[in-house]
Formats: sequence, C-alpha cells, structure tokens
Amino acid sequence: MEPLFCLLSPAPSKLSLIRPSSSVVASATSFSSLSFASMACPPQRKTSTTRQSSSKLAKAPSPTLPASNEDPAALSSVPPKKVLVPIGFGTEEMEAVIIIDVLRRAGAEVIVASVEPQLEIEAASRMRLVADTSIANCSNEIFDLVALPGGMPGSARLRDCEVLQKITSKQAADKRLYGAICAAPAVTLLPWGLLRRKQTTCHPAFVDKLPTFWAVKSNVQVSGELTTSRGPGTSFEFALSLAEQLFGESIANEVGELLLLRTADDLCRKDEFNEVEWSIDHKPRVLIPVANGSEEIEIVTIVDILRRAKLEVVVASIEKSVQILASRGTKIIADKLIGDAAESIYDLIILPGEIAGAKRLQKSKVLKKLLKEQDAAGRIYGAVCSSPAVLHSQGLLKDKKATAHPSVVSQLTNEVVNGAKVVIDGKLITSKGLATVTDFAMAIVRKLFGHARARSIAEGLVFDYPWT
Repeated sequence: MEPLFCLLSPAPSKLSLIRPSSSVVASATSFSSLSFASMACPPQRKTSTTRQSSSKLAKAPSPTLPASNEDPAALSSVPPKKVLVPIGFGTEEMEAVIIIDVLRRAGAEVIVASVEPQLEIEAASRMRLVADTSIANCSNEIFDLVALPGGMPGSARLRDCEVLQKITSKQAADKRLYGAICAAPAVTLLPWGLLRRKQTTCHPAFVDKLPTFWAVKSNVQVSGELTTSRGPGTSFEFALSLAEQLFGESIANEVGELLLLRTADDLCRKDEFNEVEWSIDHKPRVLIPVANGSEEIEIVTIVDILRRAKLEVVVASIEKSVQILASRGTKIIADKLIGDAAESIYDLIILPGEIAGAKRLQKSKVLKKLLKEQDAAGRIYGAVCSSPAVLHSQGLLKDKKATAHPSVVSQLTNEVVNGAKVVIDGKLITSKGLATVTDFAMAIVRKLFGHARARSIAEGLVFDYPWT
C-alpha cells in the first residue's frame, strides 16, 4: 500500500497553490463565461458595470494561462484589497467562514474583528471562532469591503456595536462596498438606515421587516455598493459576488472552479451502493477530528448542519491544543482533545479535508485506532476532500466505492465514482469537498432521519434541495 505522503502529495493543483494574502500574479483570463454576481437570479441583481480588478488571484501562474503583460514590479506595489468581517456571539458560522475563506482565496486581506469584549466568540451552532482583532482596532482603517455575516443573535450583536455602525455608515457614505447576508440586512443594516432606496434580499424569516417596495427574492442582490443575500445556503454565491466586485469576473470564476462549484447539471447530488439503513436508536453521536491545516469550510459546514439536525457533534483536536489554525487562517477552538474524545463511542466519524490537515490527521495514533474500531464494529465513517486518502492508507476503502478531491482521487486504488458530489457505499460516505460539503452533510441527515427532516434543515439554510 502506498504511503499517505504519496497519496496526499500529487502534482501541484490549483487548490494547493492558493494562499490567503499573497501577491497578485495570475492572468485575468476567464475560466468560464459564468458571472457570479448574476447567478440564476433576476437581471436586476447584476450591477451595470463590473468593478475591475486591481489585483489578481493569489496564486502562482497557471501553466494553462498566458503570462500577464503587466509589469511585475507594478503588480507587487498594488496593495491588497482589505476586507472587514465582523463577528459576535451567535454569528452564523457557515456564513462567516465561507466569506472569509472565499475572499482570502481571491487574494483579499481579510480582517476578522470581534464586536465582543473578547476575541473568542461562540457562533450560532456553538462553534467557537477566534477573531484576528477587536473591532475597536479597526475604527480608523479604510476597507474596500465590509461584509456582515448573519445569524441570531449575531446580527443583533453587530447592530448594537457603535464602532461597527460608524465604520459601515462611513463605508456607505464614501461609496465603498458593503454587504450583509441572512438576518443582517434586516436586523443590522435597516436600523442603521443603510438600506434606503436599495433593492435588498435577506433570510425568508426576516423579509417581512424589509420595506416591501425594495424587497426582492434573489439569492444575491447587488444594488449599487450594497450586496445582500439570503442565508447559509447562498453563502458561496454571496462571497463570489463580492469577489467579482473586488477583483473582476475572471478571478471570481477561477475561485469558483477551485471551490468545485458546479451547475446542477455537472454532477448528480448522490450515488449510493450496497444500500443499508443507518438505523440508530438513540441521539446519534458524531466525532469530527480536526488539525492545523484542516479546511474550515468543511469543518464548519458539517458541524453546523448536523447540529441543526440535533445530532450530538464533538469536534476534537489532534493537536496539543484545542485551538487549531485552519487552512485559510481561521482560528477554531475544538470541544476536546482527541485523547479525551476517544473515551466515548461514536455512531459516525467524519474527517474534514485539505492536504496539510489530512497529513496531520494521518499521524494521530489515537484517531487511527478509533477508525479501525469504527470499521470493525460496523459503524459509520466518512471523509471529504483530501481525507479519503487517509481512509485508503488504513485499508478502510478496500472493496468500496468512493470519491475525493480531484487532487487525490487518481491516487486511490478503490473504484472511484467521479460523477457525484457524494458517494455512499454501505456505511461509508465520501465527498469531493468544499462546495459539495453541504450536500455531504445533508446526505447524512437524510440517511439518519429521512427526507422530511433533511428538507426542513435545507429550508432553514435556504439551500436548494430536491422535493423528493
């Protein structure tokens, strides 16, 4: 069996080349004709002119793209776009983390600021995030974009922060970009008077608070400098629209490619083989081991959705500290260390991905023992993105069908299913990762509780989910 290092170290992929705030060097050649500021919604969503990029995607030049004709010295002197993402108690973690992750991939310098007295906050689904700084330290900064995540009571906590109100009001007055998602347009921006004469969307539960004449049902609504969106399930569209306005369409399209974002026709939602019932006669317990370098979108999305479905989810760090630094610089505090978590039995063990994080997960002897016991006991286990390679290295994909991130899928020796976002084989579940991870978590909810529960969760997320 090949060592994990070989499995997790393929030829460099686009995914592994992106860094949160490196210099701009890629060509502006478009990867597709899709404009993320105008995705599948009414025409008024797109602004009349696209803001041109003053920097390029933070990555090494792609061999498939022509070299840029711009002077490298001039490019290096262009300051990065600066983005403020404020968070507070009860902020919706999916929205916050997806905005942060996507904009850092695009090349923005994203500052996560706490509106609370402390930097550590507990988000809406009890994930603990650590901000980069206090909002008070941002009062004299100039931002290219201020992006407000939603959630409750997170949106109210943002609303009640006088420093943030002044920053955002000045942003609007100076005609610089600002945006809000979920409850934040109605709960935060409306009381501040920042929705006047702006077409606006928000979460369906709060849309009745918006001025009727200006309320729209678009997933993403761009109205001048203001961009609004509906909820966790529209966070990728929202973040990519913001990326397009900051950096241009080609950069947003390339980030969308890196996130594995596809139209509905590209991949089916789920393929299932050797179908068995996932029958559990108690509240299901889920273990999610995490490490430095794990992908934050995958961690947060899985935790958020499964906790919405009332599963008992334990996030366990395999590091010496409960705090981990995820792949795009988000600081996450786990519930326990893996040694303490190993004292319990779990109905599901799910591995988040990203190559660096997967390598560290593979080194954990405690996790290796837990996974072998999980398989021997016939309990459920799964992995997303790069982490199916961890299962492969331990012989846990033998005679199983699976999928994984394109950067590692060719290294797996089991039968790979390429045409689906999620693949279930008996009590194994895998996914390509990143933008497919919502479907992955929803597939778990459906297997455990049925379609009606999954449909209810999807409606709360404002996530497009099949009726049957």
